[in-house]
Amino acid sequence: MGTDDIDHEIIDSIERWAERELRPVARKFDHADEYPEDIVEQMKGLGLFGATIAPEFGGLGLSASTYARLVMSIASVWMAPVGIFNSHLIMAACVQRHGTDAQKRQWLPRFASGEIRGGIGLTEPNAGTDLQAIRAVARRDGDAYVINGTKTWITNGVYGSCFGVLVKTDPAAQPRHKGMTMFLCEKGEGFRAAKKIRKLGYKSIDSAELVFEDFRVPAANLIGGEEGRGFQQAVGGLELGRINVAARGAGIAAGALRDALRYAQQRETFGKPIAQHQAIQLKLADMATRVEASRLLIEQAARKYDTGERCDLESSMAKLFASEAGVENSLEAMRIFGGYSYSTDFDVERYYRDAPLMCIGEGTNEMQRIIIARQLIERNPV
Repeated sequence: MGTDDIDHEIIDSIERWAERELRPVARKFDHADEYPEDIVEQMKGLGLFGATIAPEFGGLGLSASTYARLVMSIASVWMAPVGIFNSHLIMAACVQRHGTDAQKRQWLPRFASGEIRGGIGLTEPNAGTDLQAIRAVARRDGDAYVINGTKTWITNGVYGSCFGVLVKTDPAAQPRHKGMTMFLCEKGEGFRAAKKIRKLGYKSIDSAELVFEDFRVPAANLIGGEEGRGFQQAVGGLELGRINVAARGAGIAAGALRDALRYAQQRETFGKPIAQHQAIQLKLADMATRVEASRLLIEQAARKYDTGERCDLESSMAKLFASEAGVENSLEAMRIFGGYSYSTDFDVERYYRDAPLMCIGEGTNEMQRIIIARQLIERNPV
């Protein structure tokens, strides 16, 4: 059996799982803002916490292309659970791409099994898209570093146990990125989740504030073993993160289209299904086009990532377009559903609440436009 056949079987299996296990409980967990512990255990069994980790470390070793399709399939049913393993896999990617051999052997098998789950600690109260403005610091003390600072909006912050944390080991460094370092930090004395952040959407998933107060982390946990490489490691991880966010946005767009198409053929006005009204047909056509265009942009970015090529232009394009497609399609679905779109008995109101986060997460869409423009100029000099 070829790789394509295996990938197809994996996607097909995940799609069936999402319909069987996620769709019946999504509204319940979302409305209660309750962490889906049973679903997390199922995701461990499916290997999702090792989706992009190499098989030699116990992972599935999926390509970014297959991973993006998998994410889109799940997000079209319920977007939030994807965040639980995506943030975890960004942390794993930092270790797999930049860690020492000893770090890979120590951490990746336990990441892949889900024994250790966590995420990536970049954002701070006063530093989001501008990562170089972070204030968390680490100072060397013998065979350890002592970290002080606060991270916020950290997915898996409450229920996760280990995080790739970006700090400054040389706050005076110029340019600023040369003083930034990434550590693997396991919760313990001096490291705690201060609070869970209440959100408009993306519920059931713990977004939290993490506080470090004289937290000691072994020097062996410095990813790559060399100070000053953290910014590049974080940005490299965000390439996969942006492909994931794009797939989530496209998944929401596809879910909104699916539900709107079904409803438009069932709901009747003026003696016929609303799908036969031209105004609704125009909406459906635009929605479908956004979904397919998103798929192609995501595939282009993922293929470049898989070959090891630089893909900040392509991943930014995919993230920009697909996340906006999620917002636009969710709003159009609301219009097609009419008054029922405000009822919590339908999924479209959840799509509408979840979608805007994709325009903000992994770098705002305003920043994506700047990245795209700068790359266009750099690649096409006059």
